[in-house]
Amino acid sequence: MMLALVGGTHRTVPLALRERLAFSAEQAAEALARFRDRFPGREGVLLSTCNRVEFYAAGEGDVEAPPAEQLASFLAECRGIEADALVPLLAGERDAAVVHHLFCVAAGLDSMVLGEPQILAQVKQAWAIAQDSRTAGPLTAGMFQAALRTAKRVATETALCRERVSIPSVAVADFARGVFERFDDKRVLLVGAGKMAAETLRYLREAGARDVVIVNRTAARADQLAARLGARPADFATLERELASADLVVSTTGASAPVVPLDLFVRAEALRAGRPLVVLDLAVPRDFDPRIGARPGVWLYCVDDLAAACAANRSSRERELPRALVIVEEEAGRFMGDMHHRTTAPVIEQLRAGWSETGDAELQRLFRRLPHLAEGDRDEIRQAFDRYAAKMLHPPLASLRSESHSGPPHGLLDALKRLFNLQD
Repeated sequence: MMLALVGGTHRTVPLALRERLAFSAEQAAEALARFRDRFPGREGVLLSTCNRVEFYAAGEGDVEAPPAEQLASFLAECRGIEADALVPLLAGERDAAVVHHLFCVAAGLDSMVLGEPQILAQVKQAWAIAQDSRTAGPLTAGMFQAALRTAKRVATETALCRERVSIPSVAVADFARGVFERFDDKRVLLVGAGKMAAETLRYLREAGARDVVIVNRTAARADQLAARLGARPADFATLERELASADLVVSTTGASAPVVPLDLFVRAEALRAGRPLVVLDLAVPRDFDPRIGARPGVWLYCVDDLAAACAANRSSRERELPRALVIVEEEAGRFMGDMHHRTTAPVIEQLRAGWSETGDAELQRLFRRLPHLAEGDRDEIRQAFDRYAAKMLHPPLASLRSESHSGPPHGLLDALKRLFNLQD
């Protein structure tokens, strides 16, 4: 087994458990460092988003990728989760199925919102963290580069991504608009200043929002986003006061614990005079204590609440799905063919080395018997020997390449090893 995958998504792992399983960038780097020590010689990439956590592993030659069961237990250990509670919920794949799955993920075909573009940036970030953590390698490099190429083809050759579609767009269009008919007279509070916050703010601007406040634990990031998108930054220490003034809150932080616990919200609620409040909590783990959703006049939505709206959105876009899947199949087949061909490299090297060694020995014997030959004549004879060896090796090497495209060429490799007495 060269490639292995274990992971869970919004479809298989409940939100409460997904919150515990989620990895920040720093936690992902720590997990990869632990993986490097636990499974020396293996490659690993950890992808963690609000809707999925997946670990991709690879091994070559005698060092195979760890089986899915070990990877699942490893993830549980990294996040301090009981293995018995988590492992049954995680799915495992191997080899060609791993490649097909990653290509679908990168192209947005496995997302809650079909075709959403944010996942591609998250795949790139996961790969960058693996490189920094020294768990990347030739197999994962080829696979992730091919996944990015696949995503680009899907985006350019189909209409799947031509209309902007993302979790923020669905949150604004299907949920916030379900409560508010207009946004130009509403105070919007953004908690967090990352890419998700920036995208949400752009959709809100298009919907008419004008009065927007941004708070973030790192004030400089709030200042930068506010300056870029025409909003007003506020100090994180004023979060309670800003909650009291807001009509719509969008929270997208990467905090590991609720940013708005129940007691903080109750204090802000006392100043709201019963005004309705819509909260779009797009973070995993959740930023708002779930009990806040039971407070009077509060509409609290989390990422899992988007599932129904995303399903309706998906049905209108599925017409492009078959074309996208054809691209995935083409690119996955190409990558698997290249990967299988890698396994033939030692045999090809031995074949060429054996023919070269035999040819050199025969040339030396010939030249000793014909010492009068000029150097130019000797060069002509060497070139003739090289051409002859290349022509003789061409049929078996071509057969290896051809068979690699349909699967691992184990039978042909074994036959060549026996015919030419090659060693493993």
